[in-house]
Amino acid sequence: MPAISFQSVSKTYSLPHGQLKALDQVGFDIEDGEFFGLLGPNGAGKTTLISILAGLSRATSGKVLVQGSDVLADYAQARRKLGVVPQELVFDPFFSVVEALRIQSGYFGVKNNGAWIDELLASLGLADKADANMRQLSGGMKRRVLVAQALVHKPPVIVLDEPTAGVDVELRQTLWQFVAKLNKQGHTVLLTTHYLEEAEALCGRIAMLQNGRVVALAATSELLKSSSSNVLRFKIDSELPKTLADKARITGRIVQFPAHSALEIEQYLGAIREAGLHAEDIEIRKADLEDVFLDVMSGKGAWPANPVAPVVDEADSAVREAAGMGVL
Repeated sequence: MPAISFQSVSKTYSLPHGQLKALDQVGFDIEDGEFFGLLGPNGAGKTTLISILAGLSRATSGKVLVQGSDVLADYAQARRKLGVVPQELVFDPFFSVVEALRIQSGYFGVKNNGAWIDELLASLGLADKADANMRQLSGGMKRRVLVAQALVHKPPVIVLDEPTAGVDVELRQTLWQFVAKLNKQGHTVLLTTHYLEEAEALCGRIAMLQNGRVVALAATSELLKSSSSNVLRFKIDSELPKTLADKARITGRIVQFPAHSALEIEQYLGAIREAGLHAEDIEIRKADLEDVFLDVMSGKGAWPANPVAPVVDEADSAVREAAGMGVL
């Protein structure tokens, strides 16, 4: 039985000037114990899909199951099996951290939860903030409390909706160490993130959404193999000629070109020299998940677009364990 099953899920919003289809026949399963990534640009439908999973929104058509429990027909059971960390910083300003966690436990009928709450506080670096009022916490600390609230009833399925957006490196490392530990213990994790290096390091399998549709779904290793190019990377202080700039990915001073052969690399560098420009810190690297993601979103190249069997093997476990040790 899958941990999560999305079955032909569609969602249409009625607008004053027509209809907006946020999700279009989205269907895939996430197996027990997977660390699964859901990627896509803003507006792709990720948060809509998670809102339907969490019971905060209703699909126009289709069905969503959590360990066999329908999120609509059997909402209470489905919700008990889920722990959701939302994007937004939502908190009650009238309670301390430990009070908020005790109240959250009560929502799920969990009693005598003190030992697990203490473990959550310690694991997420909140032990010294236990008695602090929620409104006194920094944004990063509030984010940690949201994670603790999502986990306070020990759900078998954990959903993280961009949990590290706008937070510092320390929190990212603390969070991934703890989540990787939970995943190793058998918890299923569904992650959405714009930090693609996190998804590459942590997720054994990835689905990519674009305009409400699944455009790629495969093991992370297969997605990386689907990119046949290497990447030529260097720094430059001047503006590239338009003919070169149109082929490049430019971030500040950093320029990156997809390169399929040594000849193509030399042609790029020759063109840079002919333009009277000087490239610094030249390196050639393998394509990473960000390169694959950009190719998928732009419709370039070939990639796996059909569901494949989940990969939960020793290599994936080793990667997740490395992430848990802070190697990101």
